[in-house]
Amino acid sequence: ALLGPPEVNISSCLNCINVTIKLPTSHVRKNGKLLTLIDIYEELYYDITLKTLDGEHKRPSEKTTEDIFNTVIEELYPNRNYCVSVTVTASLNKNSIPSAWKCITTDSVAQQGYHIVTIAGAICFSLVLAGALKCMHAGGCILPEKSLPRTLV
Repeated sequence: ALLGPPEVNISSCLNCINVTIKLPTSHVRKNGKLLTLIDIYEELYYDITLKTLDGEHKRPSEKTTEDIFNTVIEELYPNRNYCVSVTVTASLNKNSIPSAWKCITTDSVAQQGYHIVTIAGAICFSLVLAGALKCMHAGGCILPEKSLPRTLV
């Protein structure tokens, strides 16, 4: 039986890629219940291949005993494009289909800083706006609290 392809989702972090892997489903049933690959093999191995401009790099095999798990590929260059493909194998079954390539650009320090500046800017703007509305309210421009004198009515 062929194993795979696993479902792979990636997100970028600073100098790293966060990889979420969902094991492929099995077609084996026991008492009407669809078994997971972990039910069948107890543990599986996954291989991550990282593709960059200068070629493909296969990372060492790692073990899993979970259906959905995540791993972080660290020590990458910031602001660079990387593609990831995952292959799942079992000790008794090496026949597998790799996942489709998923590509992402790693975050750079500047980008992380930019998000903080944007949020800080939005907070400052809100405070200035709230302050201006408070002054206008106190000055009687908005919702005057005292009713007009009778002579003006």
